[in-house]
Parts: sequence; C-alpha cells; structure tokens
Amino acid sequence: MIKKRLIKEMGDSKRYIFGNVAAQWVALTSNIVMIFGIANLLEKMITRSADTADYIFAVVAAVCSLVIRFVCSHLQERCSYLSSRSVKKKLRELIFRKLLRLGTSYRESVPTSEIVQLSVEGVDQLETYYGQFLPQFFYAFLAPLTLFGVLCFVSVQSAVVLLICVPLIPGAIMGVQKIAKKLLGKYWGQYAELGDTFLENLQGLTTLKIYRADEYTAQKMRRESEHFRRITMKVLTMQLNSVTIMDLIAYGGAALGVVLAASAFGSGDIGFMGCFAIIMLSADFFIPMRKLGSFFHVAMNGMAASDRLFRVLDLPEPERKTGLIDRESCCIKISGLRFSYGEREVLHRIDMDIPMNGLTAICGESGCGKSTVAAILMGRNKGYSGSVTIGGTELSEISEESLMTGITYISHNSYLFKGTVRENLQIGNFEAGDSDMWAALEQAKLAEYLRSEQGLDTLLTENAGSLSGGQRQRLALARALLHDTPIYIFDEATSSVDADSEAEIMQTIYELAKTKTVIMISHRLANCANADRIYTLENGSSAGFGTHSELLSEGGAYAKMWHTQQALENVGRGEAV
Repeated sequence: MIKKRLIKEMGDSKRYIFGNVAAQWVALTSNIVMIFGIANLLEKMITRSADTADYIFAVVAAVCSLVIRFVCSHLQERCSYLSSRSVKKKLRELIFRKLLRLGTSYRESVPTSEIVQLSVEGVDQLETYYGQFLPQFFYAFLAPLTLFGVLCFVSVQSAVVLLICVPLIPGAIMGVQKIAKKLLGKYWGQYAELGDTFLENLQGLTTLKIYRADEYTAQKMRRESEHFRRITMKVLTMQLNSVTIMDLIAYGGAALGVVLAASAFGSGDIGFMGCFAIIMLSADFFIPMRKLGSFFHVAMNGMAASDRLFRVLDLPEPERKTGLIDRESCCIKISGLRFSYGEREVLHRIDMDIPMNGLTAICGESGCGKSTVAAILMGRNKGYSGSVTIGGTELSEISEESLMTGITYISHNSYLFKGTVRENLQIGNFEAGDSDMWAALEQAKLAEYLRSEQGLDTLLTENAGSLSGGQRQRLALARALLHDTPIYIFDEATSSVDADSEAEIMQTIYELAKTKTVIMISHRLANCANADRIYTLENGSSAGFGTHSELLSEGGAYAKMWHTQQALENVGRGEAV
C-alpha cells in the first residue's frame, strides 16, 4: 500500500501530510471529550443527580467539539490540497526536466501521447494518493490506538476485541491489492495505447478522409475502445466487491462493539456512561480504515500510473555534454558519415564541407537521405558513425541546449499555434519587441498583409489554418529570423507554397545567407542554382559537389535531374512538346 519511491518524492508535502493527520486526530479527541461529557450528563440524569455544572459542561463540550471539528475539517482540506499541489508540481517538473535531458530524440524511447497522459491525468491520479490516501493511512492506525487507550479505562475486554477486528480491513485490502496491481497495470497499458492510437488518427484525419479509410480506422478504434471498456468494467467490479467486503467488516465490527457494551452493561461490569461511550465510539474504530479502503482503489490507480511515470524518469540519459557552438566560427565539416534506420543503411560515407556565412544546398531525389543529414545536425538522429563537427567541435560533444540556440530548423510544415501573430513570433524570441517583429515580417514579406488585418494581434486558428500555405511559411520564416542563430537549415521550406511565395521566401534566404551559415535542402534544383556550393545525394551516397555550372558541366546525377525538371516545367508552361 505504501510505495517507497512515491514517499521519496514527497518533498515539502511531508509537513502537509503530518498537518492533515494532526487535524484529524485533534477532531477525534474533541469528539471523545464531547461523547464522555454527554454520557456523564445522561448517567446523572438517570440517577437524578445532574446539576447545573453538568449541563454547562456537556453543552460547552458539544459546542467546542463542533467548532474544533469544523476548523480541523477546513485545515484537513487545506493540507490535502497543499500536499497534492506540491507533489504534482514536483512530478511534472521531473518529467519535463527529464525530457529536456533526453533531448529531441526522446520519442525513440517513449511516444509523445504517453508523455501527455502521464503529465496530465497520470499525475492527477496521484493527487488522491498524496492528498487523501497517505494522510488517511497514518490516521487509520493512529485513531484505533487512541480509542483503545481511552476505552481500556472503561472496558478492557471490549477495547481489545474492537482493536483485534480493525486489522481485518487492511487484511482485505492487501488481499485485493495483488489482483488490483496486475489489473490496473493492464488498464494503464491499454489506456496509453488507446491514447496513442487516438492522437495518431486525429492528426491523420484529413489523410484518412481523402483515402476513404476513416470507416476502417473507426472500426479499429471501436475494437480497441471495447477492449478498454472491458478492462475498465473489471476494475470497477473489483472495486465494488472489495467495498462490499470492507463494509461487512466495518459495520460488523461496530455491531460487535454494541453487543459487547450491552452485555457488559447487563452484567454490571460497566455503568451507563461506559456503555454509552463504547456504543458511540465503536464505529470510530472502523470508520478510518473503511475510509482508507475507499481511497485505496483510486490510490492504486495512481500507483499504477506512477509505475509508467517512473519508467520514463528512469530512461537512460545521454552523457552530459559541455561542447558549445561558437557563433564566430560555425563552419560544418562532415567526414565519412554513415547512418542506418534499423538494419537499413541510408547514408553511405557522406563527406561535406559547409563554410561559415553562405548558402550551401543539399539536393537529390526524395528518399536520398537529405532530411536525414538535417536530423543528424539537429541532434534528432543519433547513433551515426563518422565525424560531424561544428566549428571544430564534434557534434556528439555539443550540448542539446547549444544546438537549440545555435541552429534553427525550418521545414515545409513548421507548426504555428492557435493565438495571435505576436504570440507565435515571441516563441522565436521572447525578448523581441514590436519593432523587431515588424522588421522580421518585412524580411519575410508578410508585413503588408498583416497591416491590412489586425497587425501583430491578428488571430490565427489551429496551425494557422486561417492563412494560405505561402503566408504560413512566411510567418514561420519570420519567427525563425527572430531566433537569430548562426546556422539555419531550410528543409524543403518552399515545397508546398505557390510560385510567388516561393520567390519571396528564396529572396529572404539569399539575404540571410550573407550573414549566416544557411543549409538549404531541396529536391527542386531551381532553388539551388544560386547556392555557393551544392552537394548532390543519390541513394544515400555522394553524387557530386560544386557550383551549379560546375555540376552541369560534369553531366552527372545533378545535370540529369536539372534537365528533367526543366523539361517538366517547360511542358507545364506550354513551351515544349
């Protein structure tokens, strides 16, 4: 019932849990005093010996008990909230810091959907564990011992019998725990898989509609949902059955206390005051444990989620890197680069020398390995062989933070968030002022359009669906310019825009290359023609290097691609037969 790893992560919550237990114990003590005060008054009323002082004591005890219990209840709720808040904040920080240490390659170890589920609902499930279960766990053992110590002075036999019956409830809980742990493990496993499938289908919904595969996918989702429903019903059935068992033990134990008290009173072993106190307090022996049982199943769900959470936190991390990208010397040298996806090698001993400040193009047909080179430079693909250096420092020694602040990556589908243009631009540089943003928008050739709208406060829908493809790409380019890194990688940045937008984006890239190291990856050679140097890849191997004119004169793969593309474009313009 107690998980050491979760206890270890309590941190500041310990004092709030202790305060919660203390508040419940003070409330119990005040209740004991009130019951004995009322019992004393009733006994004296029966014997007609009650005086004014007895009435006053009973009333004062009752009023004070009610006030104390009200205050303690408020303190209990407050401590419960503070303890769970503290732990939830700490656990989420641990998850996010772990992701930062794992870097952009974290998806090789754990899917994004599972990270989202654990960070949100998984951590929320632990709210009950820290806020209610743990305080109740300690109080459930403290309360019976306190009552036993009090009732021993009334009837040792009754106190002993009641105390012996109390462990039957945690015994039932422990019996259920073995079944619950296995079942809840399956529950969270299926839940994570269902969330992963749902997220993937949601992201690819447009594609599914286009290919009329949405009905097939919906049926598959229904089957997985039905499997998850069955597991959920098994969990609920287990919980209801265990609750029934705990109720039988709790109320049966309380009834036994009443029988014992009545029997002792009938035999004259105890007086009316003692009999009344035992009857009124016997239920308090079992209520804390019964309440613990009601929290147990929710806490077990949180513990099952914590198993997956700690699995993420225990993922092996790459060695701490200390290398930095020098903004004054950020030339890139690639020697004998090889990379494989599984057993399939996609890059075969690639050599490239990318100078500082200038435009270098990497071109080739789709699937030749261009984007793989970009992913390696960004640190997303690890496990390569050969040498990749930036400013003389080996890429494998450069820290993730330095890569993120030294290289900006712009793809054809850079994501834009729902909100204003200003909020999206601030992601590139939170310190940028309005004048900086407008300067970037001018460079990206988007300022004129936004001035005709609401300026920087122009609202964007999800992924900027309210903008055209060219406008989205130019806004992504403006955000990249605000990031102001020494190296920029454009990966097919103009592949899904119209001709006018393509020309404007290329003009911005040429201007940027005058002061930055720019790598442009493209299958469209017209965009590469003005590059300072061009590297051609074919089937993962180097197939030429030089300027546009040099590569054409060689008559290799580049020249073949160029003539093919020119012929197709001429046909499209009606200039060739």
